[in-house]
Amino acid sequence: MPRTGKKKRVLKMPQNSHFISRGTETEYGINMKVEEYECIRLIDYMAYTQEECARQMEVSRATVQMLYAEARKKLARFLVEGISLQIEGGDYELSHRAAVKEKTSDCSLNGLAACHSETPGMGKERRHMKIAVTYENGQVFQHFGHTEQFKVYDVEAGKITGSQVVDTNGQGHGALAGFLANGDIDVLICGGIGGGARNALAEAGIKLFPGAQGDADAQVESYLAGTLNYDPDTMCTHHDHSHGDCGGHGHGKCGHHCE
Repeated sequence: MPRTGKKKRVLKMPQNSHFISRGTETEYGINMKVEEYECIRLIDYMAYTQEECARQMEVSRATVQMLYAEARKKLARFLVEGISLQIEGGDYELSHRAAVKEKTSDCSLNGLAACHSETPGMGKERRHMKIAVTYENGQVFQHFGHTEQFKVYDVEAGKITGSQVVDTNGQGHGALAGFLANGDIDVLICGGIGGGARNALAEAGIKLFPGAQGDADAQVESYLAGTLNYDPDTMCTHHDHSHGDCGGHGHGKCGHHCE
């Protein structure tokens, strides 16, 4: 009998699943599988390595390489040939936490406040959320793995109803993701952050907005208004701790180990 392949674990479904080039309509289209899209999202958007992507999807690295190569080929055809692209189907399973979030919190950045204020029948998770910001002296602290404090904001129907500064008690790196998860945090706004921490936050179902700088309160207000200035590619990958700030470095990287 043919061997049944293991389903690929997907954390987040695409917000948009059908793409058409302006002025070009074809009778047939390119079909990208959901697990192929997940590889693109994790590797090209979230800046995961292929090894980290494989752990996230609970498959081998060879499987990730195959999925990623196929997805990139389809993206190339869409860009060069202008054939419509649709994301659907495949051999995947949505993680349990993601399935819950998908029904209650799948909002684009624009209009997030409205998304959380509408449909009161969806319950607490739809109307209430918690946002954490890496924090120091009123500013967004730029090293996730070394932050000594988070400022946590309670949001109800898209409005801040309260906030408090919470000490991390010396915890760092991967342990901070568990610290946030235990605090029921939905969203993290931070500066530099490494791939390992990204993976841990994704596992916990916490939405990440890295590369933010400036006044912490203002960044949260901007997030709720849909105008947050952040860089999803911001990474911290090095081990040199001689600099004082992760922000403002070229190529979205810093000189610290911020996982």
